[in-house]
Amino acid sequence: MNMKRVTGIGGIFFKAQDPSKMNDWYKTHLGLDTTEYGVSFEWLEKSDPSKTGTTQWSTFSDTTDYFQPSSKDFMINYRVENLEALVEALKAEGVEVLDQIETYDFGKFVHILDLEGNKIELWEPTDAS
Repeated sequence: MNMKRVTGIGGIFFKAQDPSKMNDWYKTHLGLDTTEYGVSFEWLEKSDPSKTGTTQWSTFSDTTDYFQPSSKDFMINYRVENLEALVEALKAEGVEVLDQIETYDFGKFVHILDLEGNKIELWEPTDAS
């Protein structure tokens, strides 16, 4: 099957002992305009500059179970096109799909595990244009 899979990085998520303090540190020292949810970096699509996109940077409590079953302190979110077709292809290739596709106002999501057990979030965004 010849289809686009990952089209970019949708987000970087990592655990912190104190997410609020970590967000403040990044705001003070690196100039990130953080909120309680982290920061969203906005950019324009190269192929169509009239369309915008975002990449999310967020800290999570070090006690979160959101990254499970991975024991790692980070999770990467990849932007994809046609999540349903991609999930079917991944299942056929033997990739472990952890949950069902969920749909929200800002896009569709599903989680998979890579070869070393890192939890990966796949996101088909509904970007503003």
